[in-house]
Amino acid sequence: MLTIDANPYPIIADTDMELNLKNPILFFDIESTGLNVATDRIVEICAVKIHPNGDQEIKTRRINPTIPISPEAQAVHGISDEDVKDCPTFKQIAKSLAQWMSGCDIAGYNSTKFDIPLLAEEFLRAEVPDFDFRKRKLIDVQTIFHKMEQRTLSAAYKFYCQKDLENAHSAEADTLATYEILKAQLDRYPETLQNDMSFLAEFSTKNKNVDYAGRIVYNEKNIPVFNFGKHRGVPVKEVLAKEPSYYSWMMNGDFTLDTKKVLTEIHLGQK
Repeated sequence: MLTIDANPYPIIADTDMELNLKNPILFFDIESTGLNVATDRIVEICAVKIHPNGDQEIKTRRINPTIPISPEAQAVHGISDEDVKDCPTFKQIAKSLAQWMSGCDIAGYNSTKFDIPLLAEEFLRAEVPDFDFRKRKLIDVQTIFHKMEQRTLSAAYKFYCQKDLENAHSAEADTLATYEILKAQLDRYPETLQNDMSFLAEFSTKNKNVDYAGRIVYNEKNIPVFNFGKHRGVPVKEVLAKEPSYYSWMMNGDFTLDTKKVLTEIHLGQK
């Protein structure tokens, strides 16, 4: 089970704005072994679930990634291989975590680019494919911030909440700060932002991704096109028809399991 650990940070946002929720919304942040969503693993996850009635739950868990934590990542979050050697693996908590997240909309800071793709990859490795982020509203607080102000998480916290972010790059501190920032953003931009999760999900979306990693996106005609490399902007089906070897190259390459799954669905005419 994903257990509730002692929480040194109060789950209180100093803002009058409350989120207008139809579903529970889950704010989450992860710390990892590195920055490659295809090969790196989660070492810590914190999630704060906000219910429509205002009730809040917070769960924090360190995870044994089963691979070494890179020195660069350890320098950022301070978690060592020794710290997590006796922790459960992601596979051991995956089913209970997916069940707890079920029915929630999802919010985070830079989450659509990194946290969601990495968490989705972990679920696929753990053979828990049932939790589909594509069926949920995804709100990226960083995207809203960058559209409005252009800053980092610590600066966003200072700007919107008038506080210094202590213990930055711990999953729990970053998660709670992200929750506070979204509420403060709604306070600050009432003429631009609607307190509606569908609006916020649309507003905080940069690209209309087909896969979580954004290697394949929908174009203006709602056709899946490649979003990288020599075929950027070209419909996937068109590329695979003219260059069948490109499919094999991607399936054997350093792409996420989710990207390969989406590519195969398009190749087989299922998407």
